Amino acid sequence: MFAILANRTYRHLFAAQVIALTGTGLATVALGLLAWQIAGKDAGLVLGTALAIKMVAYVTLAPIASAFASLVPRRAMLVALDLIRAAVALALPFVTEVWHVYGLIFLLQAASAGFTPTFQATIPDVLPVEAHYTRALSLSRLAYDLESLLSPMLAAALLTVVSFPVLFGGTVIGFLASAALVLTVTLPSPKPAVPRGIWDRTTRGMRIYLATPRLRGLLALNLSVAAAGAMVIVNTVVIVKGQFGLGETEVALALAAFGAGSMVAALILPRLLDRLPDRPPMLAGAVIVTLGTALGPLAGSLATLMALWLLIGFGYSLTQTPTGRLLRRSAQPEDRPAIFAAQFALSHACWLITYPLAGRLGPGVGLEATFLVMAALAALGLGLALRLWPADDPAVLAHRHDDLPPDHPHLRAHGPDHRHELVIDDLHPRWPGRP
Repeated sequence: MFAILANRTYRHLFAAQVIALTGTGLATVALGLLAWQIAGKDAGLVLGTALAIKMVAYVTLAPIASAFASLVPRRAMLVALDLIRAAVALALPFVTEVWHVYGLIFLLQAASAGFTPTFQATIPDVLPVEAHYTRALSLSRLAYDLESLLSPMLAAALLTVVSFPVLFGGTVIGFLASAALVLTVTLPSPKPAVPRGIWDRTTRGMRIYLATPRLRGLLALNLSVAAAGAMVIVNTVVIVKGQFGLGETEVALALAAFGAGSMVAALILPRLLDRLPDRPPMLAGAVIVTLGTALGPLAGSLATLMALWLLIGFGYSLTQTPTGRLLRRSAQPEDRPAIFAAQFALSHACWLITYPLAGRLGPGVGLEATFLVMAALAALGLGLALRLWPADDPAVLAHRHDDLPPDHPHLRAHGPDHRHELVIDDLHPRWPGRP
């Protein structure tokens, strides 16, 4: 897995991702504690609303950012957005009102809505061989797990000597270091084959995504992992501090258990995906997160909660890690930023549903009922994925082009009835066999 780090460009990008996510992980712990300081036992409500605002920024701004991404060199765009995120994170320790939290979270995540899909779409261009890209996805998943595992552990250690607002300083350092590393490499920036208008560029990723059966199934799986993940992220601090009567260190340890489960799955996935297509492990992960969430009412101690979070983290990573492979094989290279932005927006639309739901149901109906509602939502996503994503999902498809003239270059190259690897693009606006 680690052999791909011999690629200098990827190595620098991966280091940038690790450092930035470590800082983000510190901010995640600090934000939960800030919400507790401001709102007490209503921290779940405040945190759920703040995270919902984050999702609004992601859902609305990611497609717009992708539309303009082709107009700006990728390196310049990524560095500028890192600097914006560092500036916003620098202001977070000074907030004293709930609305301050909401405003700064929106600004921070508006920058992330442009940064993350552009960064993710760059990796397939840096690592064009699928086996290398698969291992890069697992490494990327491990980097994300630093936010859930190593960062909370680091936060727990730091909280023994400093107060939690200092953790936001780690976030600032992470974003600045990420910008510096991106500056050290040259990034590919594929251009569209034909000029497109702003509306076409803004909606293109969504149109490709929703016209592709495997990606419609992916959208349903996004709902499953969002339902389970929202319970972990929103209500861990409420369960540990409010229900168990424990402290800040135990909050960090519970979040670390989720990251540990995710990391285990990321480590085994490269070899698993060498033998299996993406669909079986992704569906298995959705089954695990659904069952894990349904078992939530049985978590009566920190140890059982950590075991449950470990299980959910494992299933979460099984479902999420192969996502980039599906996106890579479902779009032309010049359309990858758009389709990664579509996944970013649509997946976070699921979180936009689940974050406030997990936050508001807790104080309203109790945590046990909230676990069961979120488990039902995860089961709904799993059922839809089974229906929408065909078990037989070949890359090469037979099809015709009755709308093209006989002398069209595509027909001259392939013939009227032909087979080839198919993605939704200008020549193939609909999936074969669908009206």
